[in-house]
Amino acid sequence: ARPRRLLPPRGPAGGARAPPCEGQRRRASRAGAGGGQDGSPHGAELLGRRLGTAVPAPGVANRHGDVPVLISEDIVISQPAKILNFLRKQKYNADYELSAKQGADTLAYIALLEEKLLPALLHTFWVEAENYCSVTKPWFASRIAFPLSLYLPGRMSREALNRILLTRGGPPLYSLTEVEAQIYRDAKECLNLLSKRLGTSQFFFGDTPTTLDAFVFGFLAPIYKVCFPRVQLQEHLKQLPNLCRFCDDILTCYFRLTVLGFAYFNEIKTQAIYDYLRAVLQRTCMLHMGRGRSNAAAV
Repeated sequence: ARPRRLLPPRGPAGGARAPPCEGQRRRASRAGAGGGQDGSPHGAELLGRRLGTAVPAPGVANRHGDVPVLISEDIVISQPAKILNFLRKQKYNADYELSAKQGADTLAYIALLEEKLLPALLHTFWVEAENYCSVTKPWFASRIAFPLSLYLPGRMSREALNRILLTRGGPPLYSLTEVEAQIYRDAKECLNLLSKRLGTSQFFFGDTPTTLDAFVFGFLAPIYKVCFPRVQLQEHLKQLPNLCRFCDDILTCYFRLTVLGFAYFNEIKTQAIYDYLRAVLQRTCMLHMGRGRSNAAAV
């Protein structure tokens, strides 16, 4: 008989779930995590800062739980592609100085990111049980209002698994394990191609960031910065120093206030702890000195 295409089995309530042999991942996908799956908020925020427009801080979600979100007066727009189209209609475009060939390269690399890197990114955040339960679920649930925080995370996790299986689960890949191995091979190959294309340049098309830089950063920054228990993709990224430097430069240049704010907060917190411990030590010393004088007077 001809093998059937791999599809997620249907649960009793109509929802998709992982194959029974993958019990741990099935429980993780049921437990749930929320947020968008078409890129990181930082990519859209980078482009907004580059163009001088106001883009909301990461973690602001619309009623559907999608991020990133752009709020302009009474208009709410989610998903990177729609946000970029809206900005272009408002006469904001980071690609004015690109040639026709560079514009075509931008579209080609964005398609490469969505085909090769996005499935592994979805799996890392939403399907890998340890990463999902310890990082993604509590992280996104904390940013979504109750009671949606109880429902949206699980829905987004199931949608991530369904998307991976429906787009990458065809022949000759007939099991979830085979699909996982293939999507990570493709993701590593994609990272290698991006590293080769970037080379020693600051950005992909010279010294000025463009739409491609925003897209690439939106995909790479979560992999690079989030502390996961399972770091298969993160370890490979950190072996490509020019991509790591690319992320660090963008964080420094375009998220300087955020980075310095956290550093300043940590410095204040550390100083407060130091002052508290010093005060406790001084009180302890004074208490012992007072007891010593009392004992001497009694003698």
